[in-house]
Amino acid sequence: MKTTTLIISYLLTFFLSQPAFSQGKRIPASVGRAEYIEVEKNVRLHVTDLGEGQPIVLIHGWPLNNAMYEYQYQYLVRKGFRVIGISLRGFGKSDKPYGKYDFDVFSDDIKVVLEKLNIQNAVLGGFSMGGAVVLHYIDKYKAAHISKLALFAAAAPSWKQRDGYPYGVSDEVADGLIQATKTNRQDLIAGFGKDFPAQEGAISKNVEKWLENINLEASPYAITESITALRDLDLRPALAKINIPVAIFHGTKDKLCDFSLAQQLNQGIKNSYIVKFENSGHSLFFEEMEKFNTELEKFAKN
Repeated sequence: MKTTTLIISYLLTFFLSQPAFSQGKRIPASVGRAEYIEVEKNVRLHVTDLGEGQPIVLIHGWPLNNAMYEYQYQYLVRKGFRVIGISLRGFGKSDKPYGKYDFDVFSDDIKVVLEKLNIQNAVLGGFSMGGAVVLHYIDKYKAAHISKLALFAAAAPSWKQRDGYPYGVSDEVADGLIQATKTNRQDLIAGFGKDFPAQEGAISKNVEKWLENINLEASPYAITESITALRDLDLRPALAKINIPVAIFHGTKDKLCDFSLAQQLNQGIKNSYIVKFENSGHSLFFEEMEKFNTELEKFAKN
């Protein structure tokens, strides 16, 4: 018994004398990654940066922020990926300066973040308006830092109908939405959330409220300017120039970005394929979460 006590005492003394346990020494709880990244003077973007391994960079939709990918972070980190969610300027916890909120600015900001984090060979994904953002980024910067592109319910190649292009929303709907951001933002966002799922009740009231709260974090000025820029954006000429693999995730019952947009993207991008979400509307990332996550994992790994 005395021998056992001496052994335990010796072991305790040994371990407590090691650097990690020494008085005044702190054991690092994290790798110390920056939560905010400055993209230009006085403008910082909020970044969720989790995990190790191949990077997957996720861009949110309008008027959401990087919190929308909560259940993608949880899944992908445990599958061995480094997952980086960027809140665009004007949205979420990112800075909300006065100035331009167009797709050149968003793309420039993403480029700075990728450079500062030394990201290479990433899968870049974008949801809804974020799909248009990442397409524009690929076109403007010739897929710098990116090896694959994933589009989730993308508001692209053109969110709005145009001559010879009968897909997307009408001028009246687009202009009405823009006007509502200036005069009735709270009701607009509340109603917007109800149109996310394939049918009412497909997501719980708590999830609806969660998404609504995320939406309300956006700058009112930023949501008006960015949706106006989306109305004016036509990415059709960019599609034929894309030469990296592209996965197109889209709900067949999407009420906000019709499934025909996915078909137009697929026709225009030579190295692309569609993943149909038969039971989803716009919120495919939640309505069919397991399929969304596993298909994204498969695309990233293959």
